[in-house]
Amino acid sequence: MLYDCDSGSVIRISSFVIAVYNYAKVACKCHGVSGSCSMKTCWQQLPTFREVGDRLKDRYDGATETKFNKRGTQLKRKNRRFNKPTKEDLIYLDQSPDYCEANSETGSLGTVGRECNRNSQGMDGCTLMCCGRGYNTFKRKLVERCNCKFYWCCYVRCKTCERIVDVQTCK
Repeated sequence: MLYDCDSGSVIRISSFVIAVYNYAKVACKCHGVSGSCSMKTCWQQLPTFREVGDRLKDRYDGATETKFNKRGTQLKRKNRRFNKPTKEDLIYLDQSPDYCEANSETGSLGTVGRECNRNSQGMDGCTLMCCGRGYNTFKRKLVERCNCKFYWCCYVRCKTCERIVDVQTCK
């Protein structure tokens, strides 16, 4: 099933449904006296939001670029060297915008000035998030509640602590 968006991009809706539904797991719980399993209840459990996101990201990264045939009635692979997309694959007509740079047309704010983690190799890491431009480091004073104590009954009293931390932002 294809869905034609206003932007001209094409989304294969079934990919989103497949990413959720096909990866549902059967979860069960036993009921009975002292843990005996005299009755068992089972249900379909959806994958976590993270699992769905990871699967969709993998499909996004491997999406197939397409174009309309000469009559404009059918989508075809732009590059014949790649395999024909399956029902689970994503396809697209237009290239994705460069999320590294601000672009008011697409609504992308870019990554300049975004906080990043210099110790991470993940998505929040400065290497990836700053798109190879590097990062600035500065000191920030954090004011936090600390040394909290519970008093009977019924309140908590905390002290205020200050600490200086290094913060990195993309150039």
